[in-house]
Amino acid sequence: MKFTKKKTSIIAFMLLLIVVITGISACSNDNSKAGKEVKNVGDLPGAKIGVQLGTTGDIYVSDYEKDGSGTKVERYNKGADAIQALKLGKIDCVVIDEQPALEFVKQNTGLKILDDEFTKEDYALCIGKDNPELLENVNTALEKLQSDGTIDSIINNYIGSDSQIGKTPYEKKDVERKNGTLKIGTNAEFPPYEYYEDNQITGIDIDIMQAVCDELGMDMQVEDMAFDSIIAAITSGKVDVGASGFTVTEDRKKNINFTDSYITTKQDIIVKDGSSSSKIGLKEKLYDNFVKDSRYMYIVKGLGNTVVITLFAVMLGIILGFLIAVVRTSHDRNGGLTILNGLCQAYLTIIRGTPVMIQLLIIYYVILASVTNKILVAAIAFGLNSAAYVAEIVRSGIMSVEIGQFEAGRSLGLNYKQTMTSIILPQAVKNILPALLNEVISLLKETSISGYIGLMDLTKGGDIIRSNTYEAFLPLIAVAIIYLVIVMILSRCVSRLERRLRNNER
Repeated sequence: MKFTKKKTSIIAFMLLLIVVITGISACSNDNSKAGKEVKNVGDLPGAKIGVQLGTTGDIYVSDYEKDGSGTKVERYNKGADAIQALKLGKIDCVVIDEQPALEFVKQNTGLKILDDEFTKEDYALCIGKDNPELLENVNTALEKLQSDGTIDSIINNYIGSDSQIGKTPYEKKDVERKNGTLKIGTNAEFPPYEYYEDNQITGIDIDIMQAVCDELGMDMQVEDMAFDSIIAAITSGKVDVGASGFTVTEDRKKNINFTDSYITTKQDIIVKDGSSSSKIGLKEKLYDNFVKDSRYMYIVKGLGNTVVITLFAVMLGIILGFLIAVVRTSHDRNGGLTILNGLCQAYLTIIRGTPVMIQLLIIYYVILASVTNKILVAAIAFGLNSAAYVAEIVRSGIMSVEIGQFEAGRSLGLNYKQTMTSIILPQAVKNILPALLNEVISLLKETSISGYIGLMDLTKGGDIIRSNTYEAFLPLIAVAIIYLVIVMILSRCVSRLERRLRNNER
């Protein structure tokens, strides 16, 4: 059956409509029931508890999994995801830090914070064990900022009384910065300690770190990354300091050093309050997610980085993949290049046998630990991964060309290289175009994990919007539609190319 452009557009529209209707239905479904009603801390055993992965809530709630009470802990990469799961009735409660809890309840009607506090905690900054001098310098700066009231002023500006909030924003000092740059690792999805506002990372921790840098005579560079990646970034030297509402725990002390504490807070329990919640209209949701504070720019910037990473990764993957394929086919047919063929086989086995996310993290934190350009790291990681699959695609294409074609070329006086480039490869490329397209599409979608190394890609842009608006549906659908449109464009371009190649055969 031949699909016209009109039919293809209709089918795509219908599929998109089904996705939108399904999502709206899921978002409006308030009939799902939680498994257990949580009224206080004593009700936590046996409940289904949501936490953000790697946080203090995760650490302490994990004890309930071992007491035989049947407690289930659902771990989410973002606190906003845990809140969304609570609203949909997938979990019974969420355990999270006090200030983010207040923000979540403020932005999501139908939720409440229990009067019982789960536990108290002290926040401190994280510094690598191999950098005691920096630890001493930062502690000295914190002590001065505590004594002169700067830290209290910063905290009150965000979470003080109504008369204090917004009245004392910290202003960056005009000082000489001759001591280099201090790299700060944070997870900007933790308001009011760190979050995005007007396309900039701000919050209590960021202002405190700016004040510390002013005292130390250093520039500040902030790297946004997954919360559970910050300690790994410190130990690998990617960042100097972790500032993301870190609670001091004995387990964390085994891997990093903590500065003196700069604030004491607590863990709260969020539950559904059972009251009817007012519905926000679609128009208002669209404004909050994309127009307010120019939040659409997160999508635009992320899309730009995704395209750049994909283009360079595709180029690297195709070049390296073709070279590996030629080496392997040459060995299969002529028996030469034994060492190179062995290396290629080992490369293919390792790359195809391990998840691309693990490869990305290893390349970023270990192999290219000294490289600070994240786009370059991501392009190399995805390019190396793609090369393994491109190599097998190209090898199958070369092997699909009849051996007689190769023999005919040699009989005409062409050497092996000339035969491959003039006769075999042109035919092989035409045969493997659909498979290569599928690899490019897969590569494009695989780049969505770039956020694990703190890179702003398309998916990360949507995640930032979600962390600001606590709205899961619209940002995710927007990202999905953009990926779908790009894939459809790629598919159409290759279809035209295939038709042209077929026409040349006539």
